[in-house]
Amino acid sequence: MRFDLADLSLFRHVVEAGSITHGAERAHLALAAASTRIRNMENVLGVPLLTRGRGGVTPTQAGRTLLQHARAILRQSERLHEDLSAYGGGLAGQIRVLSNTNALTEFLPEALSSFLAAHPNVSVDLEERLSDEIVGLIAEGVADLGIVAGTVDAGTLETYPFRRDRFVLVVARGHPLAKRAKISFEEVLEHNFVGLDRASALQRFLASKAARIGRPLRLRVQLRSFDAVCRLVECKVGIGIVPETTARRVAKTMAIKAVALSDSWAARDLTICVRSRDELPAFARQLVEHLRSRDQ
Repeated sequence: MRFDLADLSLFRHVVEAGSITHGAERAHLALAAASTRIRNMENVLGVPLLTRGRGGVTPTQAGRTLLQHARAILRQSERLHEDLSAYGGGLAGQIRVLSNTNALTEFLPEALSSFLAAHPNVSVDLEERLSDEIVGLIAEGVADLGIVAGTVDAGTLETYPFRRDRFVLVVARGHPLAKRAKISFEEVLEHNFVGLDRASALQRFLASKAARIGRPLRLRVQLRSFDAVCRLVECKVGIGIVPETTARRVAKTMAIKAVALSDSWAARDLTICVRSRDELPAFARQLVEHLRSRDQ
C-alpha cells in the first residue's frame, strides 16, 4: 500500500468539503488529477472509499477508517515539520482555525494580525462554520482550535473564554422599529431583511431560528460583510442583525439605530475549544494563549 502525504491530504479535503471538486480546489489540484488520485487509492485498497451521489460524496466505512488515520498522520507530519523548522528559516507551521461568523468578523482579524506579526514563520488556515459544526470537527481532529458560541455544548473538548458580544437588530433611524428599546426575533420576521450570504454561518443560524418559529426569513439582499449590511439598512432596503460591536462602530458614521434583541441566543459569550491543549503543536498553543489575552 503506497499512499503519499498528498494523497492523504487530498482525501481529507474531499471528505471535509463533501465534494471531489471542492476538495481538489482546497488541495490546489485539477479536478481530473484529484479524481485519478482517489480512484487509484480505491484500486490499491480494493474497496470504495467514497459514496458518490448528486449532492456530493460521503466516506464509506473504509473511507472513515482511512480518514481517521490520514488525520493522525498529517498531524504528526505537521508536528515534524514544525520541530525541524527551528533549524532552518522556512515556514514553521500552519494552524487550522474554525470560527463562527461573529468572532471571524469582529474579533479575530485584529487578534490574528498581531499574532502573525509576532510569528512571521507561521500561517493560519481560517474557515467559517456554525458553532455546533465546529465542536464536532474539532473533536474529529479536523482543525487545531475553534471559536464557538458559549451556548453550544462542547462535550469533552477543553474550552477557554475568548470574548463577549451580542447580536442586535439594526434599522434606519427613521424606521418605526427605531423607537423600540428591545424586541424579539419573532416580532421582526414580518419585515424585509438585509443579511449575509446564505452560505454564511450566521445566516444559516438565523434561517433555522425562523424555520422553528414557522416563518420565512425574507432576505432582500445578501452581502459579504456586516458593514455592508449596515450600509443597506441605512438606505432603508431592510433591517439587519449584526454584532453589537459592529453596530456601535458603524453608528458613528451611518444613520442607523441598534435595538436590543430579547432572545437568549442573542447574547454571545465566545469560547475557544480544543481537543487537548497539551497535544497541540507549539505554535497552536501559543495562539490559544494569545487569543485568551485581552491585550493584543
